[in-house]
Amino acid sequence: MAEKATLVLEEGTVLEGDAFGAKADTVFELVFNTSMSGYQEIITDPSYRGQGILFTTSHIGNTGINAEDDESAKPQVSAVVTRSLSPSVSSWRATSSLEEWLASHGVPGISGVDTRWLTRKLRDGGTQKAALSTCGTLADELLKQARAWPGLDDRDMVSEVTCSKAYKWQGDSGSAWVEQRVLAGDLPLTIAVYDFGVKRNILRQLASYGASVRVFPAYTTASEVLAAHPDGVFLSNGPGDPAGLPPLVNTTRKLLASGLPVFGICLGHQLIGRALGAQTQRLKFGHHGGNHPVLQLQTGRALITAQNHNYCVVPEDLNPAEVEITYRSLNDQSLEGMHLKSKPVFSVQFHPEAAPGPHDGQGIFAKFFEMIRKEGKNAQTH
Repeated sequence: MAEKATLVLEEGTVLEGDAFGAKADTVFELVFNTSMSGYQEIITDPSYRGQGILFTTSHIGNTGINAEDDESAKPQVSAVVTRSLSPSVSSWRATSSLEEWLASHGVPGISGVDTRWLTRKLRDGGTQKAALSTCGTLADELLKQARAWPGLDDRDMVSEVTCSKAYKWQGDSGSAWVEQRVLAGDLPLTIAVYDFGVKRNILRQLASYGASVRVFPAYTTASEVLAAHPDGVFLSNGPGDPAGLPPLVNTTRKLLASGLPVFGICLGHQLIGRALGAQTQRLKFGHHGGNHPVLQLQTGRALITAQNHNYCVVPEDLNPAEVEITYRSLNDQSLEGMHLKSKPVFSVQFHPEAAPGPHDGQGIFAKFFEMIRKEGKNAQTH
């Protein structure tokens, strides 16, 4: 018989269920994810640092865990909340069960929760701080922990997930699942990636175009990266509040001034927005899932996208003479993409590299390489 787990929200709601994963107490920001598949990719996404994931799909764990689907070296979430945990693993690629894997990395989980009711609560009332115990801590103590936790606003979470030193991406076991592209022109191009918590599938996608991908720690100076003479700079996804990252905003501003082609995704997009003078604001319950529609304004085409963010750029703060808005969310009209009119810079809030999908936005990576070609190899002003 499964041991009991207790989940407490900061407003006082107490839920009990079955414990799985590690025996631990943990405090986090609880968000719901509407993806129907890809729980391993979600759990290993560094953008989820400091958060617990409530899966709206009713059943997870049936495909187990395998090294090829990792987006980072370990689980990044603080906790997992699900309606039902599969008692068996049926994928031929699996090397362990979800429960064993979470336990080995110290991540607790709770199952047997009415996730539909809890999702509606978060949707109606907004994201909440929460505490989970799988080792018997009483609800009153968990409530104190949740209310005392400072949360993610204005915090630097990037420092917890960025690499410790620069390295060249050599590919991994998951690279075999990514289509290799061939672009006209001289190869290879060199792409400098700022690692704010970069997902491996982004690196796989960049490398799939024949690029030499160099990954740099988040707090590497702009001058150091530009001295490496890359053909383009990529600003990655990452966790937390962009308002808590003034040094990275300053670095981004210098990169934009360099004239080098720059492409940002998710947090990278938000940093570009703040570097242009815009504010960012917290969304009520964030965008987390693999079924979010966005509108490409130039063509009127709708894309189904994967998303994972709690903050967004305030579009009214952008100068329309300088910035063109390229994508909008069809759920709430929030800003989903932009490009600069006078510089080779563009960004999207959603995830075109999404694994396992959807793949509607994958062509955006080709746009980055086409922009680099147009600007000319090593077109730098320094």
